[in-house]
Amino acid sequence: MQVSIKTPEEIEKMRVAGRLAAEVLELLDEHIKPGITTEDINRICHDHIVNVQKAIPAPLNYKGFPKSVCTSVNHVICHGIPTEKKVLKDGDIINVDVTVIKDEYHGDTSKMWVVGKPKPGTERLIKITQECLYKGIELVKPGTKLGDIGHVIQQHAEKHRYSVVRDYCGHGIGKVFHEEPQVMHYGKPDTGMELQEGMTFTIEPMINQGKFQTKLLPDGWTVVTKDHKLSAQWEHTILVTADGYEVLTKRSEEPF
Repeated sequence: MQVSIKTPEEIEKMRVAGRLAAEVLELLDEHIKPGITTEDINRICHDHIVNVQKAIPAPLNYKGFPKSVCTSVNHVICHGIPTEKKVLKDGDIINVDVTVIKDEYHGDTSKMWVVGKPKPGTERLIKITQECLYKGIELVKPGTKLGDIGHVIQQHAEKHRYSVVRDYCGHGIGKVFHEEPQVMHYGKPDTGMELQEGMTFTIEPMINQGKFQTKLLPDGWTVVTKDHKLSAQWEHTILVTADGYEVLTKRSEEPF
């Protein structure tokens, strides 16, 4: 398994791409409310990335994906396709997944929102999922193994009686959108690849209210929970530093 160790010059480019991706999510805070369509969200992101940031939305035409961001609502786990038909309503939850290419390098991140007034249990699912991400990030440093990250995420989710999606995972990232290693969100401590300074990858736990089984819809992209219960996801692009980590897609509201 060939993992690319980034040079200082490459890391600086990834910092720029990561900041731009975070900026797109921050921009959405004022827009996500009842009545907006997922296509509206796609348009806002696309226009900002292309016209303001002078960058490229990585999902657009990636292996045939038709839009510039992924919008995953309620029981959609990941890769939801924006559409005019999907109007957000009070109580929905949504994940928007943004990947920006700037100067050939990728920044990949996603965030959850509750639309309008939350339904019972939704805020807890979202909060625990974000905690799973943060617990995984906190372990990142040279010498940590990927299984350690998967284990802490799985433990935290299952402690709160949620399940971890097995079929989709985090990934190495740089000049290539998806590269080695694969970053599972479940696993055993002290197993898997050992992290090294200069590695860059995403951690992006997908946590379900019900069971972990998934179903791919006929569009070939949209992944839903098999039992139709809610799913949440948060994602960051992480750099392994000499003594820990740097969150390349950090938003201003975050504690890192």
